[in-house]
Amino acid sequence: MVSKRKGKNINGWIIVDKPAGITSTGVVNKIKWAFNAKKVGHSGTLDPDATGVLPIALGEATKTIPYIMDELKSYQFCVKFGEATDTDDATGKIIQTSSKRPLDDQISAMLSKYTGLIKQTPPNFSAVKINGSRAYDLAREGLELKLNPRPLFVKELKFLERSDDEHALFQLTCGKGGYVRSIARDLGNDLNCYGHVKWLKRVWTGPFKIESCITIDKIQELYKSPKLLQILQPLELGLQNLPFVSCSAKELGDIANGRAVKVNSNDIKPEEKCWIQCEGKALALGYLKESMFYPSRVFNMEN
Repeated sequence: MVSKRKGKNINGWIIVDKPAGITSTGVVNKIKWAFNAKKVGHSGTLDPDATGVLPIALGEATKTIPYIMDELKSYQFCVKFGEATDTDDATGKIIQTSSKRPLDDQISAMLSKYTGLIKQTPPNFSAVKINGSRAYDLAREGLELKLNPRPLFVKELKFLERSDDEHALFQLTCGKGGYVRSIARDLGNDLNCYGHVKWLKRVWTGPFKIESCITIDKIQELYKSPKLLQILQPLELGLQNLPFVSCSAKELGDIANGRAVKVNSNDIKPEEKCWIQCEGKALALGYLKESMFYPSRVFNMEN
C-alpha cells in the first residue's frame, strides 16, 4: 500500500513497532503526517490487533516494497485451545467449543504437517478478493464463503512453551501470503479441540528486526523536532538481503537514464534480482544478464 499527496520528498525507512488497535494504513497516515512526506507505503499488512514489525517506506524506498514482500517473515503468537471464532482470532464471535485440550507431545507431533510448501485457506475475515469484493466485507454481511486454499512456504513452526492447558506459544517463519490465524485454526482442528489466535506479534520481516523498531508514541513526541529525521533509516537498509553489484561514477548517467551497464558479477546468478550501488549509495534495482546490469527501478535520490 502506497499513499501519495503533496509534501516533502523524503527517502528512507521508519521501522515501527505497531501497537494493537490500529490498522497498518493508520500507521502509514501517522508517519505521513509526522514527516509531511509526499509518498509513503508499508511492507506487509498486520491485522489491527496484531503488533510488531511494520516497515514504513518513504519516497524512493517505496520502490523496494515488492522485494521486501517476497522475503521471509517471522511471528510469535499465542493459540487459545478449546474455542473457534468466526474471525480465527480473539476479536471474533465464538462459534464452536470443546472441552478437549492437547498434550504437549501431541502438539509437537502435529507441527511437521505445517512445514514446507503447504496449502492454506485464508480466514473468512481477510482481504482476499471474491468477485471484486473483499472477503471480510462479505463475511460481515453474513454470507457463507468458500475460499480456495493457497500455497504457502513455511520454513519453520516451533512450539515454544505452554502457559496453561488452554494456551500455547509458537513461532512461525514463512513466506509471503501467510495467515497466522489460519495456522491456529487448522492446528486446533487437527488436534480435535478447536483454536484461535489470542495474540500475534511479528518479530522480523526480511532485514527488519523488532530490536530496531520505534514506537508511534516516540514518533509523535519528535514531531516538528530536528531529531525526527535522525530516526529515518537509509533506503539501503531494505536491500540488505539482496545481492548487489557496483559501478563507478562514470556509469551514473547511464543508470539514471535506465541504460544497462557492464559489471563484474561472478557471484550472482544470471537474471537474479539485485541492485547496483556506487560508493555505498543505491542507484537502481534490476537484474543481470551476460555480465550486464539492467535497471528496472531507478532511484531518484536528488528530490
